[in-house]
Amino acid sequence: MIELSRINKINRFWVNEDQIELVEQTPDTIVTMVSGRKYAVAETPEEIAEKIVAFRRRVAQSPLDGRLKKMD
Repeated sequence: MIELSRINKINRFWVNEDQIELVEQTPDTIVTMVSGRKYAVAETPEEIAEKIVAFRRRVAQSPLDGRLKKMD
């Protein structure tokens, strides 16, 4: 999941990045979920994409990666 902020930048919330269908900038950034629900957020589409990539990298890293290197 990734953390996003409402346009007021005070209220933050988490969304399942796999459920994001579309991110538009018109000029506000609108995130449309596969359910059809829409969120107006403070982040730019580029920032949202970076958050998704960073989250997926963290998930993809195996907790054993460090242990295997130490055993060599």
